[in-house]
Amino acid sequence: MNPAEIIQVQAEADLIYSYEEVEAAIKKMSQEITAVLADKNPVILCLMIGGIIPTGKLLPLLNFPLQVEYVHVSRYRGGTCGGALHWIRKPTISLQDRHVLIVDDILDEGTTLMAIVGECKNNQAKTIHTAVLADKQLDKERSFKKADFTGVTVPDRYVFGYGMDYKEYLRNAPGIYAVKD
Repeated sequence: MNPAEIIQVQAEADLIYSYEEVEAAIKKMSQEITAVLADKNPVILCLMIGGIIPTGKLLPLLNFPLQVEYVHVSRYRGGTCGGALHWIRKPTISLQDRHVLIVDDILDEGTTLMAIVGECKNNQAKTIHTAVLADKQLDKERSFKKADFTGVTVPDRYVFGYGMDYKEYLRNAPGIYAVKD
């Protein structure tokens, strides 16, 4: 895509949540996470690439001992339609007998999150919690029902910003936007 197309997509998009609203949702998530995991010495598992901004925003608000690790799985590979899972990086630290919090940008169909939870189970994590910045409200069944911690809900539209991308662009948008129908 050329930059002019990306600029046009952003200009025509509908603002779903402002910067301030997303920041408030992240702060609320951090309080909920702290209440559950503050005394557990958890591993915070960032799901790349989309989880980078939600994880980065959450970490300074989680004022307790924790470790940070990342995994990288792709389904979209630059497109707007998900395909087969492609593992780029699995966890490299031991998750055995650890409390794990997986952080991702969005819960859509749940295929990717389900695979990461499965990988944590295979690595014998003691407990597995999930946090997503956005929960997409789908009209169909999905494989992963609900995250333990959710920032906001979004309509069943293609959304971007705060880690969520549009064809690998606009992850840095200062809010959550929906592509024009």
